[in-house]
This record gives sequence, C-alpha cells and structure tokens, in this order.
Amino acid sequence: MEKQGRSEMEVIRSESHSYIKLLKVNREHLVTHVRNTQCLLDNLLQNEYFSAEDVEIVCACPTQPDKVRRILDLVQSKGEEVSEFFLYVLQRLTDAYVDLRPWLSEISFSPSQLIQSKAVVNTDPVSRYSQKLRQQLGRDSKFILCYAQKEELLLEEMYTDTVVELVDFGNESLGSLGSLACLLDPSAGVLNEQGETIFIFGDAGVGKSMLLQRLQSLWAAGQLDAELRFFFHFRCRTFSCFKESASLCLRDLLFKHYCYPEQDPEEVFAFLLRFPHTALFTFDGLDELHSDFDLSGEPDTSSPWEPAHPLVLLANLLSGKLLKGARKLLTARTGIEIPRHLLWKKVFLRGFSPSHLRAYAGRMFPERAVRQRLLDQLEANANLFSLCAVPLFCWIIFRCFQHFHDAFDGFPQLPDRTVTLTDVFLLVTEVHLNRTQPTSLVQRNTRSQTETFRAGRGTLRSLGQVAHRGMEKSFFVFSQEEVQASEVQEGDLQLGFLRAVPELGLGGDQQSYEFFHLTLQAFFAAFFLVVDNKVGTRELLCFFQEWAPHGEAAATSCYLPFLRIQCLGGRGLAREDPFKNKDHFHFTNLFLCGLLSKDKQKLLRHLVPAATLRRKRRALWAYLYAGLRSHLKHLPRVRSGNFSQVQAMPTFIWMLRCIYETQSEKVGQLAARGICANYLKLTFCNACSADCSALSFVLHHFPKRLALDLDNNNLNDYGVRELQPCFSRLTVVR
Repeated sequence: MEKQGRSEMEVIRSESHSYIKLLKVNREHLVTHVRNTQCLLDNLLQNEYFSAEDVEIVCACPTQPDKVRRILDLVQSKGEEVSEFFLYVLQRLTDAYVDLRPWLSEISFSPSQLIQSKAVVNTDPVSRYSQKLRQQLGRDSKFILCYAQKEELLLEEMYTDTVVELVDFGNESLGSLGSLACLLDPSAGVLNEQGETIFIFGDAGVGKSMLLQRLQSLWAAGQLDAELRFFFHFRCRTFSCFKESASLCLRDLLFKHYCYPEQDPEEVFAFLLRFPHTALFTFDGLDELHSDFDLSGEPDTSSPWEPAHPLVLLANLLSGKLLKGARKLLTARTGIEIPRHLLWKKVFLRGFSPSHLRAYAGRMFPERAVRQRLLDQLEANANLFSLCAVPLFCWIIFRCFQHFHDAFDGFPQLPDRTVTLTDVFLLVTEVHLNRTQPTSLVQRNTRSQTETFRAGRGTLRSLGQVAHRGMEKSFFVFSQEEVQASEVQEGDLQLGFLRAVPELGLGGDQQSYEFFHLTLQAFFAAFFLVVDNKVGTRELLCFFQEWAPHGEAAATSCYLPFLRIQCLGGRGLAREDPFKNKDHFHFTNLFLCGLLSKDKQKLLRHLVPAATLRRKRRALWAYLYAGLRSHLKHLPRVRSGNFSQVQAMPTFIWMLRCIYETQSEKVGQLAARGICANYLKLTFCNACSADCSALSFVLHHFPKRLALDLDNNNLNDYGVRELQPCFSRLTVVR
C-alpha cells in the first residue's frame, strides 16, 4: 500500500509540479522522520522565508512532531518557492535528515537554479560535531613530533608509506595493502566476518603510530570513506591512568574524555547509537597498557548508558558488545596477540622497502647530490642498509648523516667522517630512553645526550647484563627469571629494547623476551663491558677470541699474555664449531671499539671512571695492533716477483672494521705498522664497499708501497671512490 501511495504521489508531482501538494501528500511521513527542526528554522530565517515571529510560533509548540506540523503549515502557506526551498534543505543536509534519504531519492527532487543559489547553513548537531572532530584531528595530525622529541615536522612533508601486509591467523601473508583506505575494505583480508577489530602489529619503531596519524589526517581531509562521520582516537596507555574505582559510561568516555559536542550531545549520541557503522575507533599501543585491574572479575557491558570501568568499556568496544558495527583499529608490538574472535583483519607492518627508503631519503635530503651520496653509502654498507628497513632506525641514520653534513657546511659532499654503527646505536638508545620523559605543552625535550645516558645508567646496565649473559652462551631468547635476575624493571621493558617472544616462553607458559635486533643485543653487551667497573681487561677482550681460527688465538696471546685464559666458563671459544655463525660476537667487538673511541669519551666519562676507561682503551689498542700483525704473520706467503704475497682471510676484514669503528688515527697508524707484506690479497673475503673505507683508513698510514687485490668481493663504484685517498700508497690495484 505504501509503495502504491508513493507511486500516486509521484504522479501528482509530475502532473502538477506542485511542491505544496507534495508536502501535503507526505505530511505524516515528514512529521515522523524530521527529527531536527532547528536546521529548518535557521535556514528559513536566514533566507527571509520566515520571520522572527514565525520562529517563535514554531518554538512555542510543546513537542517535536507539533513543531514539524507547524513548520509545514507555515511553509505551505507561503507558496511554492518556500516549499521547494524546504525540500532543498532536507536534500542538502544529509546528516540532519538521514531518514529521509530514501524518500528524497524516490521523488527525484531536483531544485531550480533559483533555489540552488540560496545559501544553506548546517547547524545540525551531528554535522557540527563531525566537523569539530575533523578540525581537532586535522590540527593534531598536522605535525609529527620527531623521534628525539625535540622538534615538530609537517606530516605531509615527511610521511612515507611502508610495506603493509594483510596476514592470516598464523601471520602468513595474504598480500600487500594497496593503500590505507583499503584497511576498511570488506573485500580483502577479512578473517572473521563476525569480528570488528583490525589488528595492526609490528616491531618497535616500524611506524604503527605514524600510520594511525596518517589515517587521522586523511579522515580530517575527507579522503576516507564518506560514510565515516566520527573518528575517535585513544592511546591505550591512558586507560592505565584510571583508578580501579573509576566508573563511567560510553557517552562520557567519548564526550568528556575525547571531544565534547557544542550542542545537543543527546542527539549526537543517539545518532551514533543508531548508525555505529559511521564511527571509526583507533586504539594505539596495546602493549603500553599496564594495569592491575582484573577484567575477569567484571561483567561485560552492552549498554552504552551503564557505567563501567574504562577498561571494561575498551574490552567491550573491541569485542563488539558496545557499538556493534563500528570499526576499531588496534595496534601493538610484535609478540602481542588478541583473541581470534575479535579479529576482522590482521595487518603486519614490515617497514621500508628499498623504494620507500629512496622516497624517504628524498624528503629528508632535497639536495640531489647530498641524497645520492647518502644512498651510495647505505648501499655500500649492508649493515646500515638493513637497519634502514625500520623507519625509526632509518630516521636515526639519516639524522647522523645530516649532523655530519651540517657540521661541514659548505662542502659539496658529505665529509670524510662517516656514520659508524656506534653513532647509530647511541642515538637509538638516546631516543628510546627519552620516551620516558613527560611531555609538556610548552616545552620539548631539552636533555643532552650526556644527561639522558646518565639518567638511564641503571636501565642500560641491567639491559647490558642481560645482553652480555646471552652473548656468553650464544643465547638470544631470555626467560622471565633471567631478565629479573639482571634487575630489569617493568618500565625498562616498555622502552622498546626488549620485545615479548610470540611463541611460548622458555619456562612453559611464562613470558620470554628477546632484543628486537641482534645488533642491539651486541651493542648492549659491549656497553656493559665498557661501563661495568667489575669488567677487567681479560673479560673485556674475551669475545675477540671468537673470530680467530684455531692457532691464531694462541699466537695472539703470545703478544697479550692475559688472553691465555680459558674464556667463558673454562672453554676455548676458538675451538668451537667452525661453521657456527659468529656475527653476534663480531658486532659486539665492533661496538666495543666504537664505544672506546676518542669521540665517545666525553659521553662515557660520566658513566665510568676515567682511569678505568684509559685502562680498557690501552688494552683494546694493544690487542688490535697485535691481532692484526699476528693474523697476517701466520698466513701462508707466496713469492711472486718482487712481491711477498699474503692471502688474508675474512677475519682480517672484521679487524679492519673494528679499527675503522674507533675513528682513531693513532689506532690506524698502529694497524698499518702491523701489515708485514707488500702484496695484500683479499679475494673471496666477503668484503663490501663500506669495507673499502676501513681499508683506506688503515692503508693511508702504511709507510711503504703496497699491491692490493680485491677481486671476487661485493664492491661497486662507491668502494673505488673510498679507496682513492690511499692510491698514492698502492702499486697495484685489482
């Protein structure tokens, strides 16, 4: 019957073109579905179709339906133009009159040019609240606070996409995500139709928070799904701030603790409850949620008006018991899992691909020559290049390059002082330690690197002890008891150096941990060896025994008698399985050299007595000189014409890397004196272009002339350029 009545109404309209008759025929339909009379009154008054007296007459009506009837009476009495304008307002303000969309579509209302020229103002509470949210999120997402928390940068200028993958319950890839808007696309990657939460996970520093900020920016600019009228962003850590006795309803959580509507909050909340699919919630950092509140002792709540603890509201929002149909995005670090029944999609952030890295370099370094120099150095150094897959590390490495470039302002290229791994990891450590700093509205972080490390000395020592004990046994996963035995506090675990291991803990159901990068464990182990007063020279240099083939270690100990000890539990490390991967030891040695370099003494003298530093530095320099000399001296030699040719081993390359990490001319001179051959063959040594920098650093001090063979290594033009400073010392270069 209703459909037949609609058809008759369309016939009446097409025959008479009378908007007055159209309003009369649909009077009760309009009375039922027009819930907002204020918008109509505001627009009719502004366009002088209603007088102030007309508005007073309508407002005097006791109920909302009575107000609609009175507006219809007045509109029809004022003629066709006013009736047409009335319909135009209903059509333009879709949020205010969402229930009338089907009807307006059916009547195919098309306003005249006269009516379209009239101004329509949107005073609908829902629209105004949505606009307020857009303004707030647009303002909050416009700038990003850099990782060091010392400056703000424009998001639009600095944001670069990362590799984002849809995965299944077992974290197997389902394909890459085309764009952030595809997060909400129901046609790809859905694991559970009944779930409502999009779970985004990845390692610390991989860009989870940045992704959410970009999503906020897109929504504020109207570039996400047009149906999304609300966007609520929460940091999970804020839910830890509520007392155990705290209690509030969903309405208060959204309005009092996020953004309050300027008018008619009841009407806004009613709209949200009726159309939950128009809302998007983001909850950042589930791993940062720390609370002793026991959810198991609290009943679920599905009522938006019933007060409950904020954590109960969070749990029920994620499960869909509250606002079923709203989309929720939840982020957490790798190792945190949520129940499968909550999941709608699961998304894994992998960081920068090479193309993303180049795009990010373009944003950080607009000057082409400087940018190319940076990219050349990265491609030449596999270790730095691999770290750049993590946006946090990438920013830190770029900032190190930027620092040295700015320090030599005016040079067309970056200075000879290149970024070392130690530079990078010291800044990584500083950035993470500064995450504990309280944020201020008017003041950014002003702590110097020295102040940061001095304040975090206890944390660094505890983490270093965990790392060092693991290195001693080649362990990379630690039980909760091992972590606690090193006096690592709960707050230390939240800094991001250690992450929870996804699999079951070593002690059954107990949690276990690992450093989020092998090189980070090596750095902390080296840091412990340097700053711990109980570490003597024997223990300091013990890991250097790992890189020497059997026989070399004994030879080296002839120069340094204190190395004759049986290290690490009474066993000779050099007699281990020759096929075992020893990179973790090599990186520890590398960082040890960097930390004991002259450049780092200004920082470390606040953490360890000066006399202890001098003693450790002297022991290291002596070992590097003796080790290099011993390594070359005990290698087989071949006479070829006027040359005494020696084939060096990959160990030699690692030694050069350590010497270069010291950035000490004195150590370079000592190392050069240890080269007792005039033809150095480094074929098949797995050298990369960055190793040419280390080789040049040493050979520059070689007092005689030398032939050099670098065939069958992974070198490129950058490596050749790095060798140029020592060409005057070379008779042959292959």
